[in-house]
Amino acid sequence: MFHKEGGKIILIATTLTVIFLLMADRLIEALWLQKTVQILVLIMLILILQFFRNPKRTVAINDEHVIAPVDGKVVVIEEVYEEEYFKDKRLQVSIFMSPINVHVTRYPVNGKINFSKYHPGKYLVAWHPKASTENERTTVVVENRIFGEILYRQIAGALARRIVNYAQNGMQVIQGTDAGFIKFGSRVDLYLPLGTQIDVKLNQVAVGGKTIIATKTT
Repeated sequence: MFHKEGGKIILIATTLTVIFLLMADRLIEALWLQKTVQILVLIMLILILQFFRNPKRTVAINDEHVIAPVDGKVVVIEEVYEEEYFKDKRLQVSIFMSPINVHVTRYPVNGKINFSKYHPGKYLVAWHPKASTENERTTVVVENRIFGEILYRQIAGALARRIVNYAQNGMQVIQGTDAGFIKFGSRVDLYLPLGTQIDVKLNQVAVGGKTIIATKTT
């Protein structure tokens, strides 16, 4: 199953693949070169198809859990000052997505969207310290009955050129459902209240909609 955001790109890529395969068959006389070109073209198509895959996942909805919004590796767990919305200290958990990860963004909690904003910006590599504040990004705040307000931020990377964000102010959203997509890009930051119990470790591989990132403590 593929994400709807990949429909146009997949159609174009498939069409071009067929054209290049036929051209290579007719125009390249050297058999080794013909097969090399055809294999490379097919590999490119496979990479595009796997990038836009959207596996169905059963989400165990629980208001006492913050779940991973994306697939990837946990690269940051630290207390920081969040300057855009909260303007106070929060616990930041960042997940980096490699090109082979599923790039669907999922709502980490149930709740109401209180804030949703797109920021144009640069395309620094996703692990750059300034990527969270200088890259193209979206900032979304969800108000949950247990955690209160939490913020997640989709961040473009060096290859990403389009962030898709479905969250709109006032929407009621369901944990684990489709919140957007980052085309060829590459990181999501979560900002949680201080005192939240973090249930992942640095370099742990997270699965979107499945891995529990944090638990509310009493």
